[in-house]
Amino acid sequence: MTSTVAGLTSVRVGTIDYLTGWDEQRRVHEAVVAGERPDTVLLLEHPSVYTAGKRTEPWDRPMDGTPVIDVDRGGKITWHGPGQLVGYPIIKLPGADSGLPVDVVAFVRRTEQMLRDVCVELGLTAAGFVEGRSGVWVPADERGPERKVAALGIRVARGVTQHGFSINCDCDLSAYDRIVPCGLRDVGTTSLTAELGRPVTVAEVLPVVERHLPTLLG
Repeated sequence: MTSTVAGLTSVRVGTIDYLTGWDEQRRVHEAVVAGERPDTVLLLEHPSVYTAGKRTEPWDRPMDGTPVIDVDRGGKITWHGPGQLVGYPIIKLPGADSGLPVDVVAFVRRTEQMLRDVCVELGLTAAGFVEGRSGVWVPADERGPERKVAALGIRVARGVTQHGFSINCDCDLSAYDRIVPCGLRDVGTTSLTAELGRPVTVAEVLPVVERHLPTLLG
C-alpha cells in the first residue's frame, strides 16, 4: 500500500527479511538521489535480527554466537523483529541539490520529534528526550530506570537519508537481553504495550506514523 502526504510517499512493505529490505533501501535511495522518485519512507517489520552500527563495541554483541549483521548506519547494536514498526526515510535534505552542507542533526531532531508525537497521540504522554542520547524515552519511575521506546540510526549519502527509526509496539522485549542495546548499560528498553498496559499493535501504529511523517521534512 502506497500513499502520499505533503509530497512524501509512504510505502507499507509488510514483513521483509532485513537484507532484502536493505537492498530495497539502496534501490530507492539511488532513485531519490537521481530525482527519479519523490522522498519516500518504507514502513515495515523484520523477522528477528540484530544489526550493528559503526560504533558497536565487541562487548555490546551477543555472547552466545547469535548472528549480527553489520551495517553502515550510525549508532551501535540494536534488534529488529515482529511487533516492532521500522521506518526507513529516504529523503533529500535541504541544500542537497545546491551543494550546500546538509544539516543531519536537524533531521535527527525532526525524526525524534515525529516519534514522540506518535507516542503521545497513542497515549504515552510521558514520552520525551534524554540529553545526549538519541531516541524517545520514558522517564525513570517506580517501575525502573529510563527506558527507550523508539530508536533511530541515520546515514546520509549524497544528501539523501538512509536507515531510520523503530518503534516498539508489542514486541518480545526479551530479545534485547542478549545485547547491550545502543551500547547503554544503565537504562532499559520498553514498548508501547508495556507502558500503556494494553495491546498496541503495528497495525494500530502504522496510520499514526503516516500522519506524522511530514514532520520529517521540516
